[in-house]
Amino acid sequence: MKNIRLLLLFGIVAAVVSCNNQTQTEEAELAIPVSIENIKLQSIQQFINTTGTAKAINETLLNSEMAGDYFLMKNPATGKLFKLGDKVKKGQVIVRFEDEEYVNGIAIEAKKLNLEISEQEFEKQQSLYEKGGVTLRELRNSEVSSINAKYDFESAEIRLAKMNVVAPFSGVIVELPYYTVGTRISANQQMVSLMSYEKIYMEINLPEKNISEVKLGQEVIITNYTIIDDTLKGVVSELSPVISTETRTFNGKLQINNSDLKLRPGMFVKADIITSQKDSTIVIPKDIILSGNRGKYVFVVGRNASADDRQITTGIENQEFVEVVSGLNSNDRLIVKGFETLRDNSKVKVIL
Repeated sequence: MKNIRLLLLFGIVAAVVSCNNQTQTEEAELAIPVSIENIKLQSIQQFINTTGTAKAINETLLNSEMAGDYFLMKNPATGKLFKLGDKVKKGQVIVRFEDEEYVNGIAIEAKKLNLEISEQEFEKQQSLYEKGGVTLRELRNSEVSSINAKYDFESAEIRLAKMNVVAPFSGVIVELPYYTVGTRISANQQMVSLMSYEKIYMEINLPEKNISEVKLGQEVIITNYTIIDDTLKGVVSELSPVISTETRTFNGKLQINNSDLKLRPGMFVKADIITSQKDSTIVIPKDIILSGNRGKYVFVVGRNASADDRQITTGIENQEFVEVVSGLNSNDRLIVKGFETLRDNSKVKVIL
C-alpha cells in the first residue's frame, strides 16, 4: 500500500514538472523573432522622377567652305594627327586646305601693301589739310581710299581663313570622315563634328499635376545605369507655363554639370527633381508601415519584450522612405523585420 502511495506521489510530481516545462516551452515558442533598428534623426528628400536623353549644349558640324587639297592637322597635345575623341581648343585648326591658284587670286600681300600706302596717304592729307594745303574734298577722298583698302585687306583675310577648318569652341571630336592626305575636296563637304558636353541639357515632360511643385533652380540628381555608384548634379533651367491640351503635360529643360565627362550625349538618364527636403527628422522605410481602421501604424519593442503598435502621421516621402511627423521618438526600437504577424502586446524576441 505504501509503495502504491509513493508511486502516485511520484506520478503527480512528474506531471506537474512536465506541465511547467510545457508551459515554459509554449511561452518561449510564442515569442516572435524580430529585427529592429534604433530610430535616429536624419534627412529625407522628396522627388519627382523623370527620364530623358542627355544632349550636348554646344555641338556643330563643320564643312569645307572652299575646294582644295586636304590636310589633317596634328593635335598639339599628342603630336599626332587629330582623331575621334580628341579634345580641341577654341581657335585650333583641325583641317587645312591648299590651293595655290586660290591664294594667288586673293593677292593678300598686295592688299596689305595697298592698305599701308593708303593709310600713309591719308595721314599726309590730314597734315596738309591742317596747314591749308589741300581741300576738304581731297582729304575725304583720301579717307575713302584708306577705308576701301582696309575692307579689301580684311576681305582677303576672311577668304584665306576659309582654307582652314577651325574649332569655334572647345570640345571633343565626335565625327571625322576619312580623306587621304592631299585629296582634292570640293566645297560643302563634311569635315568634322564637334561637341562640348561639360554641361549637358535634358528635355523633360511632366504631368500637369506637378506644375505647382516644379520650379526654376530646383536641384536635380542625375543617374545612369553605366555610373550606378555615382550621381551628377543639375538644376531646372527652363519651364514652359503651358499645358498641352493633348497630353496634359508641360515641358522643361534640366542643365547638368558634367565636368568629368561621365555622361555622354545620347545616354538615357534618370532625373530626380528635389521638390522638398527635411533635415534632422524621423525617417523610416515605407515598406514596414501597416494600415488599419485607425490609420497608419508601425511596431516598436516596448516593455517586457512586447510589441507596441504606434499610430503615426507621415510627411514627405520618396520611393523608399517616409518622414514620420508624430507617433515615434528618437531611439525607439523600431521593428523592421518580422512585423507582419504581430499584434499589440505580442511577445517578441530580438534577433540580429
